[in-house]
Amino acid sequence: MSLRLSTVILPYRRWSEGGRDAWQRAEQLGFHAAYTYDHLSWRTFRDGPWFGAVPTLTAAAAVTDQLRLGTLVTSPNFRHPVPYAKELISLDDISGGRLTLGVGAGGSGFDATVLGQDPWTPRERADRFAEFVQLLDRLLSEDSVSYEGDFYSAHEAHNIPGCVQRPRLPFAIAATGPRGLRLAARYGQAWVTTGDPKLYENGTPEQSVQAIRGQAEKLADACAEIGREADELDKVLLTGFTPDRGRPLESLDAFVDFAGRHQELGFTEIVVHWPIPESGFAADEKVFEQIAMEAPAQLR
Repeated sequence: MSLRLSTVILPYRRWSEGGRDAWQRAEQLGFHAAYTYDHLSWRTFRDGPWFGAVPTLTAAAAVTDQLRLGTLVTSPNFRHPVPYAKELISLDDISGGRLTLGVGAGGSGFDATVLGQDPWTPRERADRFAEFVQLLDRLLSEDSVSYEGDFYSAHEAHNIPGCVQRPRLPFAIAATGPRGLRLAARYGQAWVTTGDPKLYENGTPEQSVQAIRGQAEKLADACAEIGREADELDKVLLTGFTPDRGRPLESLDAFVDFAGRHQELGFTEIVVHWPIPESGFAADEKVFEQIAMEAPAQLR
């Protein structure tokens, strides 16, 4: 299977000062999809400009025609499924059915405490993640939903006319642990990983590939438990968080080698960060564009 190449565009620029241009250029370069982070602020960007994911994707939908759009990823940290489902249905409509929802459990960063709550334990994050995904699945698939859970409730939540994409827009579920992988197996149209975070500082690229292979095998086991073929799910690698860091974007050959090693593991989509000068995502823009235009043909 051909490997698709996508990008993630962080929402740190004003729309009139390079924001619009990046999304339009992503389509011109032939990327399969362009995603953005769904955070209220993020790491080293916390004290600088940062814009909302849904308005950004809505604007991107209005200035592109073919490019798929999505979050990579949304989490329950500051979202409630009922109002968020309405926004997703609206965005799916505005984009003409080009939206993918990347969704994950969230972490312990700024988003986890910005509403004034104490950070959730890993167990509570996993519990909320499961309920968040299950309720979103219903809200995006059914005209009217009533639900009473441990964390979220819905009372006659109406979502008419529903998604353009049927039975609902696709979920790309980010997961590495057993509970998350079971969610991906049951509800996902795609599975997302960033690799093994324990290897980022001191691991090797070879160790990373082996760890990701193990994650993919566990996903296959989770699929087998419910009688689903693992090949039914797209497998998405969000780059920049493995021991390779930015090296795959140093040259076309380096990227093709990196992507090819993960294609052999069954990955169907590789996501690279749009270059951001003077950051951990800095890259030569000419090389980046060469990779976008030429790498997919070498990975068929």
